[in-house]
Amino acid sequence: MKKCVCFLLGFVTLNLLWLAAALLLGTRALPGPFTVYAHFGEVFSSGIISHIGASLLRIATALLLAFACGVPIGLLMASSAHWGRLLHPLVYFSYPIPKTALLPVAMLLLGLGDGSKVLILSLTVLFQVIVAARDAAAGIDPGFYQVAISAGAPKSALLWQITLPAILPELFTSLRIGMGTSLAVLLLVEAYGTRAGVGYYILDAWSRIDYTEMYGGIIVISLTGAALFLAADLLFAKLCRWKS
Repeated sequence: MKKCVCFLLGFVTLNLLWLAAALLLGTRALPGPFTVYAHFGEVFSSGIISHIGASLLRIATALLLAFACGVPIGLLMASSAHWGRLLHPLVYFSYPIPKTALLPVAMLLLGLGDGSKVLILSLTVLFQVIVAARDAAAGIDPGFYQVAISAGAPKSALLWQITLPAILPELFTSLRIGMGTSLAVLLLVEAYGTRAGVGYYILDAWSRIDYTEMYGGIIVISLTGAALFLAADLLFAKLCRWKS
């Protein structure tokens, strides 16, 4: 209940700031929230649900790839000094590169379809996951492993019963950051070679100078992101009860 009240207060505060900015600037390029909400039905009647579905599919695929690759790499770096020395420079040099700068390369190699878009979204999240998994695994008390080995636990049990539960909270943090980052990058990757996606929807409305529809799309992205964060929080509370 308290979280719902805080969420509602944040939503109201954001809209009040938006209203103040619209009144202060007095430009058609920034309509007030009441104007946008009055035309919100037109946003949904224009088929934005299908655009949301296309964007969520790209984000889900990218996150799945990022975690499927990033977690094993991070664990390998934490558990092996040899692999850590080899992979640390690669991660440190690659992490700061703006992944959106690689979009032209991705489109040249994979074409204008979903492959290049998913690749950029996945790379944007991948290095966050690697670093989070590595640091979380490196911070596990070795005593836990020693006790389990003394009790005759196999290596698979060490992974599933100690390592993964210990790093799970950090992975959820990476998931939240990754979802937010993916939504932010979405506008750019969906600007080329597609006619489906919330990013395309917003840019298309902007090109038609339909500002109410454009801001409606921005609100939809915001609400979608909030729903994803709430879903992640619920899953975190269920799977990481000792942290909740």
